[in-house]
Amino acid sequence: MRTPSLTPVLASLLLSLVPAAGCAPAPRADLQPAVPSAAPPTAPSAAPPTAPAAAGLDPELTSYTYPYPVRYFEVESQRQKLRMAYMDVQAEKPNGRAVLLLHGKNFSASYWEPTIRALTERGFRVIAPDQIGFGKSTKPAAYQFSFHGLAETTRALLDSLGVQRAAVVGHSMGGMLAARFALMFADRTERLILVNPIGLEDWKTVVPYRSIDAWFKQELQATRDSIRDYQRKSYYDGAWKPEYERQIEIQAGWTEHPEYPRVAWCSALTYDMIFTQPVVYELPRLRTPTLLVIGLRDRTALGKAWAPKEVADALGDYTTLGKKAAQAIPGAKLVELPGVGHLPQVEAFEKYRDALVKFLEQAP
Repeated sequence: MRTPSLTPVLASLLLSLVPAAGCAPAPRADLQPAVPSAAPPTAPSAAPPTAPAAAGLDPELTSYTYPYPVRYFEVESQRQKLRMAYMDVQAEKPNGRAVLLLHGKNFSASYWEPTIRALTERGFRVIAPDQIGFGKSTKPAAYQFSFHGLAETTRALLDSLGVQRAAVVGHSMGGMLAARFALMFADRTERLILVNPIGLEDWKTVVPYRSIDAWFKQELQATRDSIRDYQRKSYYDGAWKPEYERQIEIQAGWTEHPEYPRVAWCSALTYDMIFTQPVVYELPRLRTPTLLVIGLRDRTALGKAWAPKEVADALGDYTTLGKKAAQAIPGAKLVELPGVGHLPQVEAFEKYRDALVKFLEQAP
């Protein structure tokens, strides 16, 4: 017995009521709550055999695993929705205090792993975010980066986590951000620790300005070898050890991915932020108990590569810069580490850790 066929009109009506596979409407971004959300899977779904995965690391590091679970703080800023990745690591035996870790320009929150472990073992809750434009956080195509803006977003993250006060640790560029955060939110900053912070001198007064376009062009030329060479010369005084390779994994991986220009553009924008927004003149305004941990061999300075030789030779002298910063900040304590470069937490972890913990555990 033959089944009667549907009329063309009825068939068309029925088909219009059934969504095609894979075409269901995506949820509207403007209806999603701006609150911490669980981390996405650490690895992307397997690609079909006909579409091999791209080489390198994508801009948001979806295939790169951090040492602790990653969550996301969703924030609306400059007319766009952004996600700020962070690790919030609780101590097994909490002491009721929190520490905020702020990463450097060429790093992300993941490199804080040994510091996080050392602090949580002593009872501290540790929050380590990736700033917007860095690490696993959003890489916006158009964004006006400022230390004030990054500090505001970081403060909003702490609000979302119910953290009213925290000790703030900043390394390299994170030291500039930490100082700005302490200036803006002194009541929220319990203590301030600056680890080889950059910005202890005002480069724009002695180094020719470089446009964002020029920075972008330079960043597009970066390779794994050039990144390693820069860190070897600037951070480790020409030496290189196998364990340092871990510090370039993310940057080098980005350069090998087809979407690297998105990362390079954010990098160019943040270079301009660092160059044009010095905080050194405001160090005397800090009222938070402050510790400076300074590797004396460090010679990091923005613009040294294209500054006149007589200027370049004088830039990034941390033996002098550390002392001047300690004198400028009221009541600051200075721990100098001879023979150590830009990353005391890598080259001299025990000395760095002991100075950090001793300062944090002192009575207010």
